[in-house]
Amino acid sequence: MFKKILIANRGEIACRVIKTAERMGILTVAVFSDADKDALHVEMADEAVHIGPAPANQSYLVIEKIIAACKATGAEAVHPGYGFLSERAAFAEALKAEGIVFIGPNVHAIEAMGDKIESKKFANAAQVSTVPGYLGVIESPEHAVRISDDIGYPVMIKASAGGGGKGMRIAYSSDEVAEGFARAKSEAASSFGDDRVFVEKFIVNPRHIEIQVLGDKHGNVIYLGERECSIQRRNQKVIEEAPSPLLDEATRRKMGEQAVALAKAVHYDSAGTVEFVAGQDKSFFFLEMNTRLQVEHPVTELITGVDLVEEMIRSAYGEPLRLSQADITLKGWAVESRVYAEDPTRNFLPSTGRLSTYRPPAEGLEKGVTVRNDTGVYEGGEISIFYDPMIAKLVTHAPTRAEAIAAQAHALDAFAIDGIRHNIPFLSALMAHPRWQSGALSTGFIAEEFPEGFHLIEPEGETLEILAAIGADIDHRLNERKRSISGQLRAAQPVRFERHRVVALGDQRVRLVIEDQAHGLTLRFADSGKTVQVQSEWCPGQPVWHGSMDGKIVAAQVRPLLNGVRVSHGGTSTAIRVFTQREAELEALMPERVEADTGKSLICPMPGLVKVLSVTLGQEIKAGEILCVVEAMKMENVLRAERDGTISKINAKEGDSLAVDAVIMEFA
Repeated sequence: MFKKILIANRGEIACRVIKTAERMGILTVAVFSDADKDALHVEMADEAVHIGPAPANQSYLVIEKIIAACKATGAEAVHPGYGFLSERAAFAEALKAEGIVFIGPNVHAIEAMGDKIESKKFANAAQVSTVPGYLGVIESPEHAVRISDDIGYPVMIKASAGGGGKGMRIAYSSDEVAEGFARAKSEAASSFGDDRVFVEKFIVNPRHIEIQVLGDKHGNVIYLGERECSIQRRNQKVIEEAPSPLLDEATRRKMGEQAVALAKAVHYDSAGTVEFVAGQDKSFFFLEMNTRLQVEHPVTELITGVDLVEEMIRSAYGEPLRLSQADITLKGWAVESRVYAEDPTRNFLPSTGRLSTYRPPAEGLEKGVTVRNDTGVYEGGEISIFYDPMIAKLVTHAPTRAEAIAAQAHALDAFAIDGIRHNIPFLSALMAHPRWQSGALSTGFIAEEFPEGFHLIEPEGETLEILAAIGADIDHRLNERKRSISGQLRAAQPVRFERHRVVALGDQRVRLVIEDQAHGLTLRFADSGKTVQVQSEWCPGQPVWHGSMDGKIVAAQVRPLLNGVRVSHGGTSTAIRVFTQREAELEALMPERVEADTGKSLICPMPGLVKVLSVTLGQEIKAGEILCVVEAMKMENVLRAERDGTISKINAKEGDSLAVDAVIMEFA
């Protein structure tokens, strides 16, 4: 077995590979850019080598620097993770020329399947069902429009070397094709150094289902079930699960056997994924093959018990597969949520900055439920503008889908992050969504269910009662703490305890009565007469409230505010202040704060680079017209006019790096 390997990647996947290598007794080498000098993967590895400036094209994408790091440390093999150089045949060739093993598939398989245009041609030749499309390289927007007109709308414009939703656009008209073609080519060049794109038919109401395959250098290939990845936003996966709620055993076997046949045709010898677009009638078409480890691989590991990273390492070393197809059984259900540094209430704009709080839920197995958190960050670390905004992958596994979803919802409520914006409220709202819970999924789920974007859920019913009870419990504990501070109250002075409370949750008011405080906190809702027994060990300063209500386990994120707390639970994030009855009467008389009008300015919604300025000074604009394009975390964000007007001032130019809330231009 290898004695030392290098991980040519960063973040959570680098940490993930290091954990398996360490368990196997293999020494690890990390590489890092200027932006990652204090990163978690650097700390976890046995050695670390600096490879250049923050931009990936000057560090993580430079093959020569990776090879030099291998030579300097004596690393015998390289695990590429995903993204970056993981599907570059030139990288595998360069390593082979230097006598360094690539922990991934052979070069022929990468070339045949890693290029999306060539993989479609190869799949057609192998009589694998594929989505109708144009497989040649498209040189111009006009060419793209002609092809799209012939195929029929809607169409998907995709980067040939793409992945992770980068360089991908759906177009429903010729105008959208022209714009999408330009954006896809630009993103592809920026992310992959390859601006080729192709066009294929977009299947309406599709599901995204992929088969995990595993091969060795002795001709053996097996499949390890499927993953459903239909919950996507801008073609980037948000939630994955295994198995799929759509498939029956017969369809699973057909997809798996087709995936294995394709893998064997290219002599595939590592972990890889064959992706399919599936209809609601269980029909399916080959989409592409990812010749690398997938981001969502943990859900497969949890339902099969197979460590895919270990199997990749063993295959690269030349060992035959230790498993046959008969050995693969799917046990239970796993759900994975991708926790991103982005603001879901501002159209999911990326967020950067320091993680002043980072407290993930406890990992491990308890009462048949497994919680796993794959991450590459830590409290006090920084989320950089230069790389993907993923913070962590939170995974839960349980005997049934409903139990796995419930466990995921609870784990999300127990995940405290502060200092940057994050998408946990959105993920929590998805877990509670009836359509998600029913399994009636499609890749259009988010666009269909959140057509106006995501807004924090207004608490009502049981959620409102839970939040009010948590607020009352926190307020009670803070008051108890104040009373116990030495010298605050004279011992001989009797303390009059006010039992009636008014809990203010935004604009809503809930009246409570504290019935008992000797054995936990017994609360009575004054309007309904309902009582609830609250038990908690929460202490001031803790970012997560853990407790129970009438025996039901509850968690919520807590952040202190002036005279109150902000509590996040179940897709809500609500400022809570607790008053006595007299305080509530006085609070109602306070004037409301009026927000400043920013309607005459275009505000930069995230830190980013101005890629394109589409208007000039004095130009008249119409609502919906493109004003500029800002690139952040490898994604291009198109900013449009919200109303008609005239450009009166432009404060930025192409190439400028802007901070969040910077004024890009002003309108008359």
